[in-house]
Amino acid sequence: MNEKIFVCRCEEVTLEEVRRYIQMGFTTFNELKRLLRIGMGPCQGRGCREIVLRELSKAKGISISQLSPGTFRPPSKPILSSLIANVESKEKRR
Repeated sequence: MNEKIFVCRCEEVTLEEVRRYIQMGFTTFNELKRLLRIGMGPCQGRGCREIVLRELSKAKGISISQLSPGTFRPPSKPILSSLIANVESKEKRR
């Protein structure tokens, strides 16, 4: 059974790809992010960051807490546009 295990569903990156790039010497989250686009999809890494950090931890033989979780770029968390619209409409009423 040669089933693909997707680590990053947003960018369709497999566990096999992550492991291959780590073996090639790319051993930080930011390097993998730039090469594979991990953490750059709509979920902003909420689905894949921990899995990738766990793989890096295993490969480097260090704890996850010693690894940099990578950089976050706004928006780091999606918000509903209706929330923004409500704030604007309340300000206009004053």
